[in-house]
This record gives sequence, C-alpha cells and structure tokens, in this order.
Amino acid sequence: MPTIPTPILTIGLLLASNIFMTFAWYGHLRFKAAPLYLVILVSWGIAFFEYVLQVPANRYGHGTFSAAQLKTIQEVITLSVFAVFSVLYLKEPLGWNHALGFAFIALGAFFIFHKWG
Repeated sequence: MPTIPTPILTIGLLLASNIFMTFAWYGHLRFKAAPLYLVILVSWGIAFFEYVLQVPANRYGHGTFSAAQLKTIQEVITLSVFAVFSVLYLKEPLGWNHALGFAFIALGAFFIFHKWG
C-alpha cells in the first residue's frame, strides 16, 4: 500500500479539519431559532472531529513544516474554506474588499514560506 507524502497528508487533514471547524463555528447561523444550548452542544460535537483531524495534521506535518508554516497553511485553508462556505451555505456574497484582504493574507503566507539569504 503506497504511503501518502507528508505534505499532501498534512494539507489534506488540515482541509478536512477546517471543513468541520467552519460548520462547528458558523453552520448554526442558518438555525437562529434553535436554542443556544443546543447549538453549543452540536457545535462541540462537530468540533470533536475537527480536533481528530487537526492534531494528527500538525503532528505529522511538524518537521516537514515549521510550526509557523503549519499555522500559515491552516489559516490560508481556513479562509479558503470559509469563502466557499459563506457563498454556498450562508448565501453571503464576497466582495472585492474580501478578495483584497485574502490577497494580503496570501502575500503574508508567501513571506512565511520564502527563505531570505
């Protein structure tokens, strides 16, 4: 059975983790009539699966990536997943200002991964 290269495994786990995280944090916004205590309990249940994926992603990825690089990958994935979620699930469009803000974050990610001298 072939093994998955560490960078692909790490990014795949982070992507899946962030999908769960986004639903845990923001999925309830479509159910404002639901009692808050119930929303919190359901969100915790969803967040469990986020952690089941996030912790191994960081464990496997550390060494191939530095901790700062892992956090940067996670943040870029978080924004990417959230952008899709916002448009498709919450039906909230993103504007040019969002795109510009995301571009600045991507520029920051470039500097995190770029080795100087």
